[in-house]
Amino acid sequence: MCRWLNLPRSSYYYKASEPVSEAEFEEKVKQIFLESQSRYGARKIKQCLASDGIILSRRRIRRIMKRLNLVSVYQQASFKPHSKGKNEAPIPNRLARQFHQEKLLEAIVTDLTYVRVGQRWAYVCLIMDLYNREIIGLSVGWQKTAELVKQAIQSIPYALTKVNLFHSDRGKEFDNQLIDEVLGAFGITRSLSQAGCPYDNAVAESTYRPFKLEFINQETFQSLKELTLKTKDYVHWWNHHRIHGSLNYQTPMARRVIA
Repeated sequence: MCRWLNLPRSSYYYKASEPVSEAEFEEKVKQIFLESQSRYGARKIKQCLASDGIILSRRRIRRIMKRLNLVSVYQQASFKPHSKGKNEAPIPNRLARQFHQEKLLEAIVTDLTYVRVGQRWAYVCLIMDLYNREIIGLSVGWQKTAELVKQAIQSIPYALTKVNLFHSDRGKEFDNQLIDEVLGAFGITRSLSQAGCPYDNAVAESTYRPFKLEFINQETFQSLKELTLKTKDYVHWWNHHRIHGSLNYQTPMARRVIA
């Protein structure tokens, strides 16, 4: 019949449905956006809606966000202090870009970043477990030194004897007998990126991007104490509430529970 009438078969089987107004989803999208402190875009909002049984396309979510003037945080240009050289130690890249680990604390990675505090630069060192992308170590200070890295290691709330591999780039702050002694005391193997190759420490590097976008660029800090308190609050949100695409849109702590 469709062939004789020159009609597509899809028209014959098509069942009309009442269009759903986007207005009824606006409040939910806005709620998720505000609860994320303006950090979630359409992709993560889509996952949050799906967990509540609401299926919307990213295109529709973007349309709703545009109508409500909901704009997620974005990259801002900033000044980067000059490098003081690199670690020349003959330590190989034992991690070899194996960023997906199957065990907790099998491999942890770290790096440092800079933050403007008043009229000075301060530095933040974060340590992450590759298994669940949990930030397990944190330190804040005025100097970009090995002592700052040591403090971050000492802040880890888990047994360091369970850590197998400690990976970093070749910043001078990692070229220090102090770090060797701390890691050696717990039998932790060291691994260093190749010189001038940020891809070897890609997870640590990529962690600082949302750290800057979602947190640092949205705040002002007048003291080191203020930076420390607010950073700890953000790290708690990162571990317990922020969903991660690399974890199939789970939180790091949800991934830890599964383990």
